[in-house]
Amino acid sequence: MTRGHTGIRMRTPRSALVPALLAASAPALAQPTQPSATGTLEPVTITATRIEQRSFDAAAAIDILGADAIGAATRGVNLSEAVGRVPGVNVQDRQNFAQDLQVASRGFGARAAFGVRGVRLVQDGIPFTMPDGQGQTGLFDLDAAARIEVLRGPFAALYGNSSGGLITLFTEDPPQRPTWRATANAGSHGSRKLGIGYGDTIGALGLRANASRFETDGYRAHSRARRDLAGVRLAWSPDADTSLALNATLLDQPDTEDPLGLTRQQLAQDPRQAGTGAAAFDTRKSVDHRQLGLSWERRLNAHDRVRLRGHLGDRHVRQFLAFSGEAPSSSGGVVDLERGFGGTGLQWSRSQPLAGGRVDVAIGIEYDRMHERRRGYVNDFGIAGALRRDEMNTVSSFDQYAIGEWWFTPVWKLSGGLRRSRVAFDVSDDFVTPVNPDDSGSRRYSATNPVIGVLHALSDTVNLYASAGRGFETPTFAELAYRPDGQPGLNFALEPSRSTNYEAGIKLMPGRATRVNFALFHTRTRNDIVPDANVAGRTTFRNAARTVRRGIELGVESRFGEGFSGALAWTWIDARFRDYPGLTGADLSGKAIPGLPKSSLYGELGWRHAPSGFTTGIEARRNASVAVDDANSERAGSYTVFNWRAGFDWQTGGWQVAPFVRIDNVSDRRYVGSVIVNAANGRYYEPAPRRTFLLGATASYAF
Repeated sequence: MTRGHTGIRMRTPRSALVPALLAASAPALAQPTQPSATGTLEPVTITATRIEQRSFDAAAAIDILGADAIGAATRGVNLSEAVGRVPGVNVQDRQNFAQDLQVASRGFGARAAFGVRGVRLVQDGIPFTMPDGQGQTGLFDLDAAARIEVLRGPFAALYGNSSGGLITLFTEDPPQRPTWRATANAGSHGSRKLGIGYGDTIGALGLRANASRFETDGYRAHSRARRDLAGVRLAWSPDADTSLALNATLLDQPDTEDPLGLTRQQLAQDPRQAGTGAAAFDTRKSVDHRQLGLSWERRLNAHDRVRLRGHLGDRHVRQFLAFSGEAPSSSGGVVDLERGFGGTGLQWSRSQPLAGGRVDVAIGIEYDRMHERRRGYVNDFGIAGALRRDEMNTVSSFDQYAIGEWWFTPVWKLSGGLRRSRVAFDVSDDFVTPVNPDDSGSRRYSATNPVIGVLHALSDTVNLYASAGRGFETPTFAELAYRPDGQPGLNFALEPSRSTNYEAGIKLMPGRATRVNFALFHTRTRNDIVPDANVAGRTTFRNAARTVRRGIELGVESRFGEGFSGALAWTWIDARFRDYPGLTGADLSGKAIPGLPKSSLYGELGWRHAPSGFTTGIEARRNASVAVDDANSERAGSYTVFNWRAGFDWQTGGWQVAPFVRIDNVSDRRYVGSVIVNAANGRYYEPAPRRTFLLGATASYAF
């Protein structure tokens, strides 16, 4: 016997299909192994296909965050509260709920002026990323999360368009008994959250439902926000071979104030002030999002499974920008989007012995479509005025993939896949005037992306792997929305970005209480889509001929005994333009890609006193300075911040109560938390709060 898939590998090893994780069409139908009572770290499984596999045995960089890491004495509002501890992923909390988080995976997505670009978002197999590649982390229900899986590197490309990385959230299974849960927390700057949840299982039918309201006055002037989020999951298993899950997500975020960016001078004068024009034009954003998803799985026999998923929804966004947009040829200073979307996916998978090993294959198709009515109005100092834009935008994607994995010896595994993507954009302009010509048009993008990887089990505790693949990223409608020359119409001159990705790594498990992941990566990109300029919330984009990103990732997790545990995540990335003439004609080749710290370090030390249920922990984060524009003319400074948390976890009878207290930025440091890349008039900076306090509790009762 040699070391194997679940700790021991026989001559015919079990293996899961890593690329099947990337198919995104299956719900979470099993749970990862949790830390044992002795404090050791058990192998974590990836369960997107119900064929269990340890992340240790995957030829890819995958990190799994359990419920303890997700809800460790936090507000439970932003993805940055959990995913910021993953190496290779840079999540910037902008303190601006009108623009969402900035999420970058190995540099992909760093350019996003709002929302998430370059990183796919999925919850329970249902995409939270539109077919054009735009996603919103605000849809994630962290209160219901059982785990979050974060994938980087070449294999992420098997998710299709805009897959520089993948973040997948899996909600908790319905409890076996009627269970109520309530959460409440309050803290600095008027931050407060209330949530309630209920779950139960009756026969073959299980239910979990959550609803919460988060409100904040904001650290900065003109940054008040309210977010109502609700989620429902119904799971039905009529027999041992069939499962069906229905998921509903509702988000209501009205009149979220946008404080805009600050210049360096404004930052020095008062970092809590709003940017120029925010008050005069009442910059704000309202979002109303509803989505329904259905996942069905059937085991046909001992080897074959079929999975089907479908989803549909609608989204209404109205945003007031910091200018009037009253010129006859302007697109307006108020953006109004009414969007409908949906899609479906079908996958067949087979697992069987082959040549003394085991092979897993999956073949599937996916189709997604979005149509939006886009209107633009004059911003009459916070009131929507005359119409300046009216068009119907449609985007659809049709993908086919074949992926597989084969343990061809007890210690060697070959993984690979191929995905064909076609993305179509169509615009029908319904606002045609003598000064605003018909801007109707269409554009088609397509790509075939191969990925291959190999893993070698050097010993029971050491795995080596390497992978390579190509990626594909089209512009989003938000990036096509405005032309750099200021003329009306969409920017169909934008080309898709195409990348070639390489990765090599080592995974260590020198004991049941420690895991170490180390990876090297190198990415070359042609026609990278970069922001040209950002004027009061309106961003234009262009292509950079060639860029390169290379770096190192190190992740360590350990339980030391006596209740102590620790985690470390370190990333070093050198991301540069290789061939890029700037907008003014200056050669920007060799300049750092803005929005990315060259190095970041996260460390955590925790302690739990089991007899009393007391827990405490200290967290530290160090980020290097960040260039704010393509020319690297200014930089946001480096910073180091410390956070502290403490709480109790009491259980008695059917009750479980967990009060906590948290202090962020203990040393009261003044720093910039994120930047707006290439913002006009030097308004790059989004300051982070000084020292903040949070007090809260979670309570549940099982009948």
